[in-house]
Amino acid sequence: MPTLFDDGPYRFFFWAYDCRERRHVHAERDDVIAKFWVDPNVALADGGGFSRRDLRDIERIIVRRREEITRGWDKFCS
Repeated sequence: MPTLFDDGPYRFFFWAYDCRERRHVHAERDDVIAKFWVDPNVALADGGGFSRRDLRDIERIIVRRREEITRGWDKFCS
């Protein structure tokens, strides 16, 4: 599971089998993991137990770094 980047307390990554789905990214902190779709729009797929505030913060990070996530996905899944 390659780590794309860390941002604040969160680690953003893909699972090896993720390439069978549409583009998305996982965000982890401690033992909690959320999943966000990246295409066609950034949207929460699974909150994984994060608070609403954390999910808003994570979504902002994903929106801000969406190009980087997309490039990472395309490189990893090609």
